[in-house]
Amino acid sequence: MKEEIQPTYYPEATVTCACGNTWKTGSSKESIRTDVCSACHPFFTGEQRIVDTEGQVDRFYKKLKGFEEIQKEKEARMTKKASADISVEMLELGTRVTNALVDVKLETVADLLALLEGGDQSLLDIKGFGRKSLIDLKKALRAANFEIPAAAEEITV
Repeated sequence: MKEEIQPTYYPEATVTCACGNTWKTGSSKESIRTDVCSACHPFFTGEQRIVDTEGQVDRFYKKLKGFEEIQKEKEARMTKKASADISVEMLELGTRVTNALVDVKLETVADLLALLEGGDQSLLDIKGFGRKSLIDLKKALRAANFEIPAAAEEITV
């Protein structure tokens, strides 16, 4: 072991905490200062207080507030998206299917949901609207957070 590269070891180094507690330990520094020790740390004392070094708690609360704002915006978008007064074209079902629905005066999602109250057959009777179109329509309604009426959920062969 080389003598010149090793740091000086102090067997009686003094450690001083911000609370005033001091003790001796071995270290490569003669004196050490610390913010928290076992005499004042909440884990050891059982005291309910937040030890905020370098503003970590404030940063956490700032992130939490930002997250809550994002969640509120997301909910607002979802409720706006789920409004039944939107046009059938917003569901992006395809030109042929959309034209078939518009031809029979089904122009809003509310009209579609009202027609689905009676079951699937009323939509299947529309010229140019088949089972594949019905399946795509139900998928699009669910993706837009609309609730499919129970009568339309029944499988008919």
